[in-house]
Amino acid sequence: MEYVSTRGGAGAVDFEGALFSGYAPDGGLFMPQRIPLVDGDTLRRWSCLSYRELVKELCSLFITAELVPRSTLNDLIDRAFSRFRHKDVVHLSRLKDGLNVLELWHGVTYAFKDLSLSCTGQFLQYFLEKKQKHVTILVGTSGDTGSSAIESVRGQKNMNIFVLLPKGFCTQIQELQMTTVIEDNVHVFAAHGNSDEIDEPIKELFADVDFARKYNLMSLNSVNWSRIMVQIAHHFYAYFQCAPSLDTTPLPVVEIVVPTGGGGNITAGCIAQKMGLPIRLVAVVNSNDIIHRTVQHGDFSLSESVKATLASAMDIQEPYNMERILWLLSGSNNSLMKTLMEQFSMSKSLKLPEDLHRKLSKTLRSCSASDEDIVQAMQRCWEENRYLLCPHSAVAAHYHYSQPDKFSSFSFLSSTPRCCLAPASAAKFQDALLRAGLVPQLPPEITALTAMKTRSTPLERGQDWAQVLREQIEVVAQRW
Repeated sequence: MEYVSTRGGAGAVDFEGALFSGYAPDGGLFMPQRIPLVDGDTLRRWSCLSYRELVKELCSLFITAELVPRSTLNDLIDRAFSRFRHKDVVHLSRLKDGLNVLELWHGVTYAFKDLSLSCTGQFLQYFLEKKQKHVTILVGTSGDTGSSAIESVRGQKNMNIFVLLPKGFCTQIQELQMTTVIEDNVHVFAAHGNSDEIDEPIKELFADVDFARKYNLMSLNSVNWSRIMVQIAHHFYAYFQCAPSLDTTPLPVVEIVVPTGGGGNITAGCIAQKMGLPIRLVAVVNSNDIIHRTVQHGDFSLSESVKATLASAMDIQEPYNMERILWLLSGSNNSLMKTLMEQFSMSKSLKLPEDLHRKLSKTLRSCSASDEDIVQAMQRCWEENRYLLCPHSAVAAHYHYSQPDKFSSFSFLSSTPRCCLAPASAAKFQDALLRAGLVPQLPPEITALTAMKTRSTPLERGQDWAQVLREQIEVVAQRW
């Protein structure tokens, strides 16, 4: 199994090479050279597996046993999930009116990114110890990525992590989950800018090939293939939990509704489809609707500005993983991707070729939700189920509640089962709950954050953020 850049200008690498890379050297993103196929018999066999065992099976298709022996891979994944609060790691809540909510947030930071990043942290440590290497991890976060990335590597001697958060655009709890981690290898920067703006200095440092090589720069954003790989399991597990029976031929279809920001989770779903999983995908977004406009009209163009919404982790205008989806749908057309992405980089505006747009709209459905839609979905879910949704999960619930087939529970009204992915616990979004007139239910781990010591470095407007980062990375590197 080798990995290639979506833009075709970088040599093929193995899993270790993809793991330790951010963007590929040509600016593209790493993807498997071939997507492994899973047949019906394998799907039926896997349908009885736990989430943990399913992750092991899927990862073994993308990581060769020569690189990581299967028994070692199993141990790494077991270790990754050892801190999760739920015995099943993830949990499906079956609610009224056919609303199935797959809770992906039972990790340390109460967010779905704990699932992929806990595994990625273990993979990194395995290779670093084996080769006595050191890396510098550079992460931009719109809310949950930063804290999950920090938790996956905190205290590790072989890794230093630098996290940029958009000051004022995260919730207080999200920010505290980052700034309260006082570890020698953790460095948090509070930037006075939005999520897209903090990505710019990170891209600049990765583009400086000599600097990136000297300090072994890597990313744990969902540009990192390892995260996409683990997230493929979300879709297989959702399918197995919601499919009525696997005794039929062809196998039944399940619709999976994916709250979407940077596009990592929906990319994982597209790969799962390519592997043979019979799912229908829906990308749901907030008012920052570039993915919705791309699916509906082929319009991959920035709006005038990022809109601050209740679903703050999805307040993203440049969903970089769309490049992976378009590459898949183009038949791995590297030259087309290079042309399209360079055009987008220059003009921030792109009209998809007609054939590519047609393939995209066949692969994905899409929906956007306003803050009012989010509030109404949160209220309805509470009124009907006494169940609190986070605002991101509510974007998915809004789509479900807007569908005419959600009440069909009799055979003659049979409809496609639907599963809404829930990326975060409602406990992290008190302001959104209060706006919906609901009462937050805070676990003690979150309540304790407000009394803890914090540490972060401000990045003010007018500063050269990339230069500040360079200098800090150089200072920390002297301690190696």
